[in-house]
Amino acid sequence: MEDLLTVAAVARQIGVAPATLRTWARRYGLGPSSHEAGEHRRYCSSDLAKLTLMRRLISAGMAPADAAEQALAHKGEVKVEKILKSFEVREDVVSAIVKAANSLDRNFVEAILRKDIEKYGVIDSWQEVIVPVLVIVGDAWAETGTGIEVEHLLSEIITGILRDRAKTIKTPLNARPVLLASVGEELHCLALHALHAALAEAKIECNFMGARTPLEALSNVVERSAPPAVFLWAQLSKNGDPKFFRDIPSIRPAPRYILGGPGWDRTECVDAAFADDLALACSEIKQAIGA
Repeated sequence: MEDLLTVAAVARQIGVAPATLRTWARRYGLGPSSHEAGEHRRYCSSDLAKLTLMRRLISAGMAPADAAEQALAHKGEVKVEKILKSFEVREDVVSAIVKAANSLDRNFVEAILRKDIEKYGVIDSWQEVIVPVLVIVGDAWAETGTGIEVEHLLSEIITGILRDRAKTIKTPLNARPVLLASVGEELHCLALHALHAALAEAKIECNFMGARTPLEALSNVVERSAPPAVFLWAQLSKNGDPKFFRDIPSIRPAPRYILGGPGWDRTECVDAAFADDLALACSEIKQAIGA
């Protein structure tokens, strides 16, 4: 005998209110398959699958009645490709991801993002989908003070996807890896992961140092690997110190230093290049390696 779930348990699992489940049961017949009058509602795994599909189709922009019709008729799992066909514009993808993230539907968020990146590439997906999603979720947290768990979940999902994408490089164009790092005490490095993945798509190999890279570590890597380009990220102004590229020992040929993030003061860093977005960062690095 399989374990049956209460209304509250199902509501928590698929990210809707218990009242919504009762409405779906009353209006569309999406209730427990074995419910008897006078007994508490209990949902089996098949019921849960149909309700999960119902919520995902609604997140994708489908009308509840149409979503319920498909959910009731379906048996087993639905491939995400079928749901994605309902997206007419990129704003629909953004909206679906935000709704799924707010429901803590990790699998659906990951499936949508992986399919989008596969179709459009890292740069386009980052600029057209991922950044807008992060802005919407961040603004909601700033306005309400709630939803920090949604932002953290999204960041972890996106980081995992981008790391996987960065591993796809096989025959790099550059003889010496490019160096990527978040400097000082900088903990923010999601944009750095995006750059790493985008460069992998362009067959450019990198040494990814990640968050909180100190000056000593940067100096050692530059001296030992002689990178053609060094990209340094600073989200916060307290971390955007020019010493992170000025105090690195000189080597020949000298690497091209490229700065990204709002933490740098352009008036103090005139001797370095700036990249205001992911596409420009890739372009600057491609020029540095002669690609």
